[in-house]
Amino acid sequence: MKKLFLIGGMGAGKSTARKALTDEGLAWIDLDQVGHEVLTWDTVKDDLRGAFGDGIFDENGEVVRAQLAAVAFASPAATRKLNCITMPRIEERYTDLIDEFEYEGKPAVVVEYSVFRNRQQSLAYGADVVIAVLAPLEVRIERAVASGFTEEDVRARIARQITDADRIEAADVVFDNDGTPEELRNEVLAWWNEYKKTV
Repeated sequence: MKKLFLIGGMGAGKSTARKALTDEGLAWIDLDQVGHEVLTWDTVKDDLRGAFGDGIFDENGEVVRAQLAAVAFASPAATRKLNCITMPRIEERYTDLIDEFEYEGKPAVVVEYSVFRNRQQSLAYGADVVIAVLAPLEVRIERAVASGFTEEDVRARIARQITDADRIEAADVVFDNDGTPEELRNEVLAWWNEYKKTV
């Protein structure tokens, strides 16, 4: 089963590219969603409480992601602490999902990976193809704000991500999404129709 990793900054158009591929019947893993899922695990909650205190939980004992982010991204040391707790669990869940899709005989899986840094020290070391979706910064900010984020939040998140130059260097395929969603979709499908002949 081919693993197609989809990378790109906030508002670049990863979801549009992913939907083009999943509409073709490909399996899909969103590592952001997996990250949210592991925050509901009791073992993870216990570790987070030990590291960051009770202030990150609501009255039902569930993690409030905004409050966790506020403390976990306050310093590089705090971010490392968070990653040490969550990343092994995310990797474990990812591996289970990959095994399930392989068992089902899926030809390929699209892995949406918003916090991608490089191929060597991440889940992407097992990627068959890394696909980067790029767009001009101001366009990305505009799109993200339109989807409900504040401009300040968007700029802060983008500042913590790698640059498009880094993404281009890591990618096997690059799509420039400075047009319409339909144009991006058509480009992705044209690539996939060529690529799947080699699978």
